[in-house]
Amino acid sequence: MSDDARLVFSRAEYEGRLRAVRQEMAARRIDVLLVDETEHLAYLAGWHASGSRYHGCLLPSDGDPVMVFRRLDEPAFLERSWLRDRVCFPDTEDPVEAVVRTITARGWAAARLGVETDSHYLTVQTYEALRRGLPRATLVDFAMVLRELRLRKSPREIEYLRQAAGIADCAMRNAVAAVGESLSEREAAIAASQTFLRLGADTARTGPITAGRRSGTLHGLLGDHRLSRGDLLHMELVPSVNGYSARLMRPTVIGPPSTEQADTAARLVEIQDDQIAAMKPGAVARDVDRVCRARVLGASLRETYDNFTGYTLGYYGATHPPRTSDFTRAFVPTAEWVLEPGMVFHMYTGARGMAFSETVLVTEGGAERLTRLERRLFAR
Repeated sequence: MSDDARLVFSRAEYEGRLRAVRQEMAARRIDVLLVDETEHLAYLAGWHASGSRYHGCLLPSDGDPVMVFRRLDEPAFLERSWLRDRVCFPDTEDPVEAVVRTITARGWAAARLGVETDSHYLTVQTYEALRRGLPRATLVDFAMVLRELRLRKSPREIEYLRQAAGIADCAMRNAVAAVGESLSEREAAIAASQTFLRLGADTARTGPITAGRRSGTLHGLLGDHRLSRGDLLHMELVPSVNGYSARLMRPTVIGPPSTEQADTAARLVEIQDDQIAAMKPGAVARDVDRVCRARVLGASLRETYDNFTGYTLGYYGATHPPRTSDFTRAFVPTAEWVLEPGMVFHMYTGARGMAFSETVLVTEGGAERLTRLERRLFAR
């Protein structure tokens, strides 16, 4: 296998990303950028480790980037990254001191150093240690820049999201088929996890699965509830491929649905279908949000609507996640941002213990559902 064949993206795509970042660096007069958010390390370097020990990438305004990480991770770096310039430190060395040492050795000790102040890994302690170790450097805020650059997905990124969406569809069918009266909600998780691994997802992590009185707990933990006639089973499946996560929610009722359950499901699907149809390039997010939020409340399906109706999908780092959702763009009544082609979102709504969601791509011609499972209340 050639070196390029092992890469998640082509060298040309990685190089294009570097050029875009360097344009932003130039606008802020940044000499060297320290990237330590794992999502951004994957985006620029093609690799990241866990956050157990601090590591980062030093990107100069000109020349090759250099990765700084623990020596234990060197084989994984060489296997996954397109970069080769690296500094590895032993576990006996403080990781931040290794970064400071590298910056100093490369002649950047007095540089304007960009830092991601919104990074999950640049803690107050780490930031202060950098300041102490580099007293002549000027630390420049680079928050939100990479998050914004990642909003519009490349064709290859969309391909991974399509693969993940297909896995979600198949896993949801299998999970629904695996449950029934007197069976545990765990049967659904087992079926979904097996499908994930069989079809090539990164991990077996399913996402939230809850049932019975807890079906409306959208972020609940898996329990041992035995399903009874009339119970609702909530499933949100979140498979990822190369870290790119698709998401899908469907409700399942045990036994025949009640009139209220059937009517609620039909109304939610109708409202969300209209919202997805409104997701066209140039649409303002608050207007898209209103299609769902106002109508759900107007139909008295719920008393309050405090959550988003959708948010950004993309790379989450499935094996070492710093966060499980990306709210760089979110649909709320005050959102002024505009939809653009290449953006991908998790659109979701729910009421009365049931929820529906889709992975949606904004294209030049409008919205495209990447998840394709039929939109209905399932019954078992």
